[in-house]
Amino acid sequence: MSKDKYLVLENYIGGKFVPCSKLIDSFNPSTGEVYCKVPDSGPQEVDAAVRAAKEAFPDWSTKSPAERSKVLNKLADLIEARLEEFVQAESKDQGKTITFARNVDIPRSAYNFRFFASSVLHHTNDCSQMDHMGCLNYTVRSPVGVGMCLSIHTILLFSLVHYSLSYGLSVLNSLSIAGLISPWNLPLYLLTWKIAPAVAAGNTVVAKPSEMTSVTAWMMCQLLEEAGFPPGVINIVFGTGPRAGDALVSHPDVPLISFTGSTATARLITEHSAPYCKKLSLELGGKNPAIIFADADMEQCISTTVRSSFSNQGEICLCTSRIFVERSIYPEFLARFVEAARQWKTGVPSDPSNDNGALISKEHLQKVKGYVALALEEGAQVHCGEGVDKLILPQPNASGYFMLPTIISGVKDSSALMQEEIFGPVTCVTPFDEEEEVISRANDVRYGLSATVWSRDVGRVHRVARKLQAGLVWTNCWLVRDLNLPFGGMKNSGIGREGGKDSYHFFTEVKSITIKH
Repeated sequence: MSKDKYLVLENYIGGKFVPCSKLIDSFNPSTGEVYCKVPDSGPQEVDAAVRAAKEAFPDWSTKSPAERSKVLNKLADLIEARLEEFVQAESKDQGKTITFARNVDIPRSAYNFRFFASSVLHHTNDCSQMDHMGCLNYTVRSPVGVGMCLSIHTILLFSLVHYSLSYGLSVLNSLSIAGLISPWNLPLYLLTWKIAPAVAAGNTVVAKPSEMTSVTAWMMCQLLEEAGFPPGVINIVFGTGPRAGDALVSHPDVPLISFTGSTATARLITEHSAPYCKKLSLELGGKNPAIIFADADMEQCISTTVRSSFSNQGEICLCTSRIFVERSIYPEFLARFVEAARQWKTGVPSDPSNDNGALISKEHLQKVKGYVALALEEGAQVHCGEGVDKLILPQPNASGYFMLPTIISGVKDSSALMQEEIFGPVTCVTPFDEEEEVISRANDVRYGLSATVWSRDVGRVHRVARKLQAGLVWTNCWLVRDLNLPFGGMKNSGIGREGGKDSYHFFTEVKSITIKH
């Protein structure tokens, strides 16, 4: 295939598409073939994007929240109007099923803009009075990294009864340029989860999507001018982590980095940003447990745990990879769980009847399969999936990166399968006897992102949820999300929280002001 037959992406800098002299291959995971060329950006391209963001910041940061909200809502409208185009592109680029992209990725990408377009209109600041000192104290928030700017177009009115005084003062401060790095598993979904709150708060952004899944970010750039974003407010630079990502993290004019990805990469980001004391939000991996007590609703539990283990090929940081089952129901659960997993269809992403598509890359597929081989070496039992069941694919997809849902038992808690993030359609099932025992075992990993607890005992689910070392705990459900609530993990699962006011707080700086009168 000649170069002109590939889809060739360009960086989006200062409101214009800018070609890059170096390109890298992007593969269709369902066929294993190159279909797209992505810019291999480096320091030069990143610096150009930062300069464009700096130039756009003064005007964007002084627009009212209502003005910014209108632009975000318009972008959501435009994404929804082209929903099917985005769905097809996301499925082809990432390997996920067309159904998952249609029901989850793209609707949520549009909703991210709607949510933050609304929430930015409803934030409040803290205020306190010190009557004995004759002082009023209040806080203001600003986009990150910029000194205080006085703005008269929005008025905060404080009435002080004791002193019969009122003050009309608005302070709008911003962090200026937000550096955003998003992963390959939920490409547009997680990119917009970062862009939306950043620009809603008045920052301008330089974003770097994963080089493996860049197409929908590029498509979104085609809508920004029509949505009303001034040039330079949103800049997208494509490329690898070691080149484009490191240049963004190390840039002295980018005071903030929001990253979603691996813990190993987060360590490098922390090291490289340390000389500049940058503000960091790190949303990292998980080794998420499900704890299933004997009184659980078995039907609901099994269907949901199949979904929580294998959705999106297991390539979601919140997927369940350790399942602890109370011993009295362990044999029944395991048998029914294996049966249900075999009904979870894996195949060509464009077939709407399939539940799973292809994994992201050949290298990742080999890594995930390597954990199954390790399980066999350690004497564990593989009940279904890899090496047990046969996957039949059409000839055009024979070289794709497919893998069946795989369930393993007989794995020690100390095994890499129970300690490391696999990030594929593999989960381990093990019995437990006592409540305190299973809490201890569930917590005995370096991650702490999410957990699920299954029981009809309301007191128990509250008690266990409080003791689990996880940023999110679902009881009798999975992935039920209120975007107002904090999202993030403990331990090696990350630093900081996202969502609602937490995102607003991250993308702004707080300033305490005292007025003596």
